[in-house]
Amino acid sequence: MLNSQVESILFVLNKPITIKKIAKLCARSEGEIEVVLENLKNKYNNEESGVHILTAGEEAQMVSNPKNKEIVEDLVKEEIEGELTRPQLEALTVVAYRGPVTKMELEQIRGVNCSLILRNLMIKGLVEAEEDKIIENTKYRITASFMRHLGIMEVKELPNYEELAKSEPLDEALENNKMENV
Repeated sequence: MLNSQVESILFVLNKPITIKKIAKLCARSEGEIEVVLENLKNKYNNEESGVHILTAGEEAQMVSNPKNKEIVEDLVKEEIEGELTRPQLEALTVVAYRGPVTKMELEQIRGVNCSLILRNLMIKGLVEAEEDKIIENTKYRITASFMRHLGIMEVKELPNYEELAKSEPLDEALENNKMENV
């Protein structure tokens, strides 16, 4: 069960995570997590596997097999250079006007899972993530390079920003949902 939990965390997160954080999420000791990571390395870190488990210091991450570097780079390049999909545009708009927002807030606004969309927007350099230590969650906002691309110096320069950034019904719905989840 613990192996499965750690494997899922590494798969879904798609970025480095500390062993301490994994231990906290799984309510286990760091030593137990280190053993699981070694088990997962033995399972995945071979020539036949498309993914590997990378550990660097106190962090771990699931990554693609280094032997598949060229094909992965081609895919990522295509993702970066390709046009935005409608769901990506919608999510980017929410992040631009309501940011910084958590993934949960974005999903409440859009009504769908946004993990893959956020990952793709970050790969394209349009959105960046920051850890919010107060709420122990990640918040997303548009990047400076995206603002430069739009030709704006501040988010407030977006069209109809004042009108669209603050929506009382949306604020109330988000607040009510927060209260229900507490």
